Amino acid sequence: MQKEAGEIFYSKIMLFGEYSIIKGSMGLTIPYSHFNGQLAFPNRSSYTDLAFAQRSNQHLYDFWYYLQSLANNGDIISNFDTKRLKEDLDNGLYFESTIPEGYGLGSSGALVAAFFRKYAADSREPFESMTPSDIRSLKAELAQLESWFHGTSSGIDPLICYMKHPLLLKDLNHIEPVGLPRYDQQRSDAIFLINSGKPGKTAPLVEYFMTQYQKKEDFHDFVKNELTPINNACISNQINNEKNEFYRNLKNLSRIQKKYLAPMVPASVHSIWDQGIDSDDFYLKLCGSGGGGFILGFTQDLSKTRRIMEQNDLEIIPVYQDLRSKLPQNSSE
Repeated sequence: MQKEAGEIFYSKIMLFGEYSIIKGSMGLTIPYSHFNGQLAFPNRSSYTDLAFAQRSNQHLYDFWYYLQSLANNGDIISNFDTKRLKEDLDNGLYFESTIPEGYGLGSSGALVAAFFRKYAADSREPFESMTPSDIRSLKAELAQLESWFHGTSSGIDPLICYMKHPLLLKDLNHIEPVGLPRYDQQRSDAIFLINSGKPGKTAPLVEYFMTQYQKKEDFHDFVKNELTPINNACISNQINNEKNEFYRNLKNLSRIQKKYLAPMVPASVHSIWDQGIDSDDFYLKLCGSGGGGFILGFTQDLSKTRRIMEQNDLEIIPVYQDLRSKLPQNSSE
């Protein structure tokens, strides 16, 4: 009998908080359904890239060995059914995904979320019934699973992929679901992605950030006195739908990222990044660690911005459609 595919999990976008959250700023992250993935089995009755499925299956065997070693040593946090996972891997289990790796969209986070949902005996109920303590516990369990992919993990990426709901990170240990205002269909405000043309590598850029922060006083002061306050202001403006203040702070954030986080800004978007700041037609910022992958953009005139991007051989991938159709209205708290 053909085994059924697992639940679909979305990619994620950290709207605000990349890098600064390491040093205590707030963060705001959302699910992004344009890219997604699910656990699946090769199916001869429908299209399956068998070579890809086999590579993924072997990769997941390696993941299983990691989980089994944690279980054998009594170190695994979650009650994970490694026996059933092994049986499914023997039957060809793989991760079918459209989430590009190295583009800041949480490809490993979606995979970990899918594994946790399917094989963790204590997988959580929907977020509405979760307490802050439940969320912290879940983040720790997911972080342990994702650490196999990156060496270390905060657990934030798989958490947002698992919960499928916008999350406000007051800091790394205080996380709560949050409502965001809907985008008005009659207006042309939009959030979008553009492709820098190559994947990025997170580890060396995070190492650069930490080295600069620890060894250079001016960079330390920049993170503490400029980057963090502006980042937090953008989040507050976004949640509270303070449009004028939001775009003013966003422009400043775009400017200082380009100036102080230059190694994270791909060379392919330097010119268009500056054009946005100079013209006020749109503003660009990092999406994830940068160095490549996608760049995140905001505009108050999507049609005009799309024409500008086309003139520069860049394609816009909308994010605002997900915000408009999937996220709840801003809650009053």
